[in-house]
Amino acid sequence: MEERKYDYDVTIVGGLGHVGLPLGLVFAAKGLRVCLQDIDAKKAELVQKGVMPFIEYGAEPILKDVLSNGKLKVSLDMAKVARARYVIITIGTPVDEYLNPNTRAFLNLLATLKNYLKPDQTIIVRSTVYPNTCEQMLKMFGKEEKWKIAYCPERIVQGYAVKELNELPQIVSGMSEEAERSAVELFSLISPKIIKTSIGEAELVKLFSNAWRYIQFAVTNQFFMISENFGVNYDHVRQAMVDGYGRAATLPSAGFAAGPCLLKDTMQLAAFSGNNFLLGHAAMMINEGLPNFIVEKLKCKYDLHFKTVGILGMAFKAEIDDIRDSLSYKLGKILRFYGANVLYSDEYATDPTFITKEKLISSSDVVIIGVPHSAYRKIVIPDGVEVVDLWGIL
Repeated sequence: MEERKYDYDVTIVGGLGHVGLPLGLVFAAKGLRVCLQDIDAKKAELVQKGVMPFIEYGAEPILKDVLSNGKLKVSLDMAKVARARYVIITIGTPVDEYLNPNTRAFLNLLATLKNYLKPDQTIIVRSTVYPNTCEQMLKMFGKEEKWKIAYCPERIVQGYAVKELNELPQIVSGMSEEAERSAVELFSLISPKIIKTSIGEAELVKLFSNAWRYIQFAVTNQFFMISENFGVNYDHVRQAMVDGYGRAATLPSAGFAAGPCLLKDTMQLAAFSGNNFLLGHAAMMINEGLPNFIVEKLKCKYDLHFKTVGILGMAFKAEIDDIRDSLSYKLGKILRFYGANVLYSDEYATDPTFITKEKLISSSDVVIIGVPHSAYRKIVIPDGVEVVDLWGIL
């Protein structure tokens, strides 16, 4: 990496999050001087001690190593972005109370960052953004100063980012040829293949990827509901469909499609297409309606005022500790609305209200598998306890 006047090769804004921290570790492991800039003092303290603040498989040994050799620094000072050749932005991009993309919050942060940045730096947006956000960003910064702005969307699976960053192709686009060349130079250090696109193409690659996954989950969840209403075991149907039949091999198991990306990005795409993304809207109704479907099925059998329902798995996906936008919580809220006593348990996420899976099973009339953690595959459910296993793991 070219040595200039900079103290860091890379500063990552939002560097202690699920996207920024693994990326910073991978760059630091390649020998780059990396600064993780964030506002979360608690996470900063943990990371500086060599402790990962969330589950990321294979990350902690790398963290300890790059801290000890001085390649990784953590800062709560936004002014540190002025001292890096590359500034990578990985902050979240939420939707507002009307379920529309909240681009204003993202652009407001950029306006603050601009006070510390100079055109000779390369600014790389890694966050999921609403289409044309990069164009707005360039106008805000000033085209006449020839800012180097690139967009390189992340496409990693949470919990396995360190592994995938070294294996997956990297999408690279720039608002100028110079910005693109600079971003290619950086990501070529970690990625086996660089795919260069236009900014518009890169923005849609990210949104389409997550919307496609979300629609796939909606298809299988709709099949699950049809099978249940027909009195047929959907997991048996799915297994028969995919066994030795390649054209159906990508059909996932039924289950909650949640987390901070899939629904949000589908909503962003719907908003961008003038709310004419019919498949996306249908997917939202199906996936978000699955907890209601489960409760309605239970209501047909029981008076929930006299039942204790245990939910095994409160994270939004298997083998991680992230509960953001988990549909297990929506399920619990609906069950409580209809009078049920609801118990929670998880293998990775922690909460003072959670109980062990053993206590939950022994205390419940109904057990619902919210997330297919591998630890649940060998559990024994007592006779007389009903099990709702969307995922078919038992």
